[in-house]
Amino acid sequence: MASQKMKIAKYALLVFCLVACALSAPAQSSSTAGEDPAVKANEQKARTLLDLTIKALGGQAWLSIQNSYVEGRTSGFYQGKPTGAIMDFFTYRALPDQERTEMTKKHDVVQIYTENSCWEATYKGKKPLPKDLCDDYLRRRDHSVDMAIRVWLKDPGTILLYDGQSLAERHLADQVTLISSSNDSITLQLDAETHLPLSRTFQWRDPVYKDKNEEREEYDDYHPIQGIPTAFSITRFHNGDMTNQRFIYKAAYSVNLPPNMFDADATAAKIKK
Repeated sequence: MASQKMKIAKYALLVFCLVACALSAPAQSSSTAGEDPAVKANEQKARTLLDLTIKALGGQAWLSIQNSYVEGRTSGFYQGKPTGAIMDFFTYRALPDQERTEMTKKHDVVQIYTENSCWEATYKGKKPLPKDLCDDYLRRRDHSVDMAIRVWLKDPGTILLYDGQSLAERHLADQVTLISSSNDSITLQLDAETHLPLSRTFQWRDPVYKDKNEEREEYDDYHPIQGIPTAFSITRFHNGDMTNQRFIYKAAYSVNLPPNMFDADATAAKIKK
């Protein structure tokens, strides 16, 4: 909560500087009025770091990715303690908003996400995933590193803030926050040496209790796959408590996907009892 308050304070200060500059310099041309040098320097620093991150991730090769495949093992945690639930997973993604995750070595339980729909397919057919699970997935997707750089960064209404340096898992990191025109935000910690993402954090307000929740993902153990640095360790936290850890042991990009890969009905029809 303290870090979020600091971000809000910084944002308020930036807005104040812009307004003060505009009021104190009415004779300036429209192209320069309201442009505080400190604000512009801060924004440019954030943009430069994100450009370096794009380059570190593979540059145009990363930007050109259309789909991907990863397989690994996932384990659950409750209040930071292991639940004992460990499962193999096999995930196919097609940017920007299609994903298919096959669970168990038999591949007989499949979760499919398309746009804003979330389905589970088994030999019994398809059924909607519980709303809380669907909402959790959609929030994470819409606040992912991919969305931050591929979508938010391109939006002229997005405000960029350089928050200075901090430590992330014993790595010195540059911290950058992107604030959308709807006042939503994503904070990225970028390795100060390699510029690769070390973490992604965002907050959301509970629709029932109205309190804010913080979701954080940490990325580690990068391996080059087809020239694309890929994090083989991904750890999720909810309000500071570890909730999930994933270890990837195989990945590929630009794979051949069948046309019905994200069709829940077709998938369920192929699963045998």
